[in-house]
Amino acid sequence: MNYDQMPNRDIFCIDMKSFYSSCIAMQEGLDPINDAIAVVGSLTQPGAVVLAASPAMKQRFKIKTGNRRYEIPKHPDIRLYEPRMNFFLRMSVEITKLIMQYVPREAIHVYSIDESFVDLTGTTRLWGLPEETAKTIQQSIYNQFGIPSSVGMGPNMLMSKLALDLEAKRTGFAKWTFEDIPKKLWPIRPLSEMWGIGRQTEASLNAMGIYSIGDLARADLKELEKKFGVMGNQLYYHAWGVDLSTFGEPNIDIKKTKSFGQGQMLMRDYPTRKEISIVLLEMCEDVMMRMRRAGFVGRTISLGVSYSRRAQEKGFYRSTTLKEPTCETMTMYQTCVDLLDEHFAGEPARQLAVRISNLEKVQGIQLDLFDERKAQRQVLAHTIDEIRERFGPSSILRAASYTPSGTAIQRNNKIGGHLA
Repeated sequence: MNYDQMPNRDIFCIDMKSFYSSCIAMQEGLDPINDAIAVVGSLTQPGAVVLAASPAMKQRFKIKTGNRRYEIPKHPDIRLYEPRMNFFLRMSVEITKLIMQYVPREAIHVYSIDESFVDLTGTTRLWGLPEETAKTIQQSIYNQFGIPSSVGMGPNMLMSKLALDLEAKRTGFAKWTFEDIPKKLWPIRPLSEMWGIGRQTEASLNAMGIYSIGDLARADLKELEKKFGVMGNQLYYHAWGVDLSTFGEPNIDIKKTKSFGQGQMLMRDYPTRKEISIVLLEMCEDVMMRMRRAGFVGRTISLGVSYSRRAQEKGFYRSTTLKEPTCETMTMYQTCVDLLDEHFAGEPARQLAVRISNLEKVQGIQLDLFDERKAQRQVLAHTIDEIRERFGPSSILRAASYTPSGTAIQRNNKIGGHLA
């Protein structure tokens, strides 16, 4: 691989260690490293998921993200908290503001609430060597917020992420160069240890005799492209540490946006069609509001239903395609109800999913001689969207949301599915 022709910048990826638990530690006056802290989705539900665990919680009690509430032992040193999403989001914004003291906003790519890429290219005259600047930013975050972090550096976003995930999360800081690829990246196995390779892709690569990243780098590019298409090309070059992606938040466009959807785990069994339909209406409302804001209409509507563990059936996922594209809530809802009537096995539902795909940009309202109220419904829908955007999602709701089966009011008081 001729790396001389590849972009070679000074990029680091920073990850806040156990971010949620570290934020709680700061707020409660605890030690984020040495105190046993766990942030749990709900303290009242035994099956609630652990969202974050401090290093002490992981080392002493073997509890980590993904464990369940009932798996946490009863011990006087353990401190459990429910998520405080508003606070976590504010902390994430404040950390980004601190980083902006060193680089302009366009040099920061916020990857998630607790992880960001930062481009230090061209800052040597201001702050010195990029490696030292990254460490300074890392220390500044700890000094100001008490939140420890890990930093991976590399010549591109991929390499910095790999340095973070595969080394820095153990050591605190790691810098990888293209010369490090053979000895640090190629020995990695299983393949799913590498960022961007999931279990299904790993299985497909294994079937081709590819078990390590080194095997992937030495594979035949044409065979990979034949098997995986464009992704095969990306897999090959990623195995060589090559990444041509650039900074900047992508705009929503038809090429990148394939669908709008929502899934919901119900807090109890919903045994009847009527109860399920109420939640479906709320979900269709949310999905279509997002699609209208983005300026799309869609044709293919999908419904997924997973039944309770006690059920005899496994559930279903079915789709249907409309003759005309739509962004109307009731059209999507009625289609979902039709799919429910056709495939519902009468078992209690515990998880629902709705999705609309086969998208196209809105070009205008297609009038219908047999539907004189279509234009009025469009205006009404956008008016309701504007009210919710200005005054909050619970400012105007359908009457069904106020019934015992409704979930919208409870969900609107949460951020990312957790308590605000």
